[in-house]
Amino acid sequence: MTDQTWFIVALVIYFAAMIAIGVYGALKTKSHEDYMLGGRNLPPAVAALSAGASDMSGWLVMGLPGALYATGLVEIWLAIGLTIGAYLNWKLVAPRLRAYTEIAKNSITVPSFLSNRTRDNTNILRIAAGIIILVFFTLYVSSGMVAGGKFFVSSFGGDYTVGMLIIAGVTLLYTLFGGFLGASYTDVVQGLLMFAALLIVPVLAIVSIGDLAEVAEGIRTVGADNLDWFGGGLTAVTFIGIISSLAWGLGYFGQPHIIVRFMALRSPHEAKVARRIGMGWMILSLIGAVAVGLIGIAWFSIKGIDLPDPETVTLVLAQNLMHPFVAGLVLSAVVAAIMSTMSSQMIVSSSALI
Repeated sequence: MTDQTWFIVALVIYFAAMIAIGVYGALKTKSHEDYMLGGRNLPPAVAALSAGASDMSGWLVMGLPGALYATGLVEIWLAIGLTIGAYLNWKLVAPRLRAYTEIAKNSITVPSFLSNRTRDNTNILRIAAGIIILVFFTLYVSSGMVAGGKFFVSSFGGDYTVGMLIIAGVTLLYTLFGGFLGASYTDVVQGLLMFAALLIVPVLAIVSIGDLAEVAEGIRTVGADNLDWFGGGLTAVTFIGIISSLAWGLGYFGQPHIIVRFMALRSPHEAKVARRIGMGWMILSLIGAVAVGLIGIAWFSIKGIDLPDPETVTLVLAQNLMHPFVAGLVLSAVVAAIMSTMSSQMIVSSSALI
């Protein structure tokens, strides 16, 4: 079989697995609360990996490695800011939100919690929160569909609209049937797929080059400041730039598709276990993404291969270093990053509307 055929086989297997998990989620769903919040019975590992996969989207597999490949280690401040923000979100918000959403009339959506917690009898807060979620998540989901279409064009040379509709259709299918549980269980598989891809690809690239010393030399050959946290020349970062990058972590405290995982935990006490699992996944995944971008600088320079689009560094490395079927699974990891976020946002949007 050709490489393209192997890629398609891997992708079809991935799609079939997601739909099967969605069906499993549907069989476990018995009530409205199950569909919207998993019956508040989500194990810590599932909640942690689901929150992580829902959060990262295609940015983790394509955006961050591409940024590191293009400008060097100066982009790491963004990853540091997100790590701090995610930790504080799990530490400060998760246990409290899990406890208070149950106390506040067993609120199962973010808008209903805000309304019940503040005793807003006018429902103005509930309606305003619902409208904000619907408007901005519509844009967020549509951006995921656009990313899916671009992925099909760059990876398979296929039609943009067809690729967009396939990814949107499969995501909608397992989310529609599986509800919150279907989205959460698929997130676990998608999170592990992303995790494996980001750890395996840089290791194979290092082996292909020789050793870490040759990798470092190759990176510096391309740009002397590539391994400088503060950059240099046109890529030099200012104090305001560092603060701006670190401030990305503040976004975690208000993202409904992430904090709804806190609400679904079995108990407030399990937030601690979930935090450890989630932060472990996130830190190792970010290290892998940073490694892919930096090692990619050396690999493409040493091999004399031109990379027109920095965001494809993970995909192109996988295609050159792995068997086509395994590389197809890495391509599936990119799709997984997109779909995991879309499915979570669909659930949150539908619950806000209802």
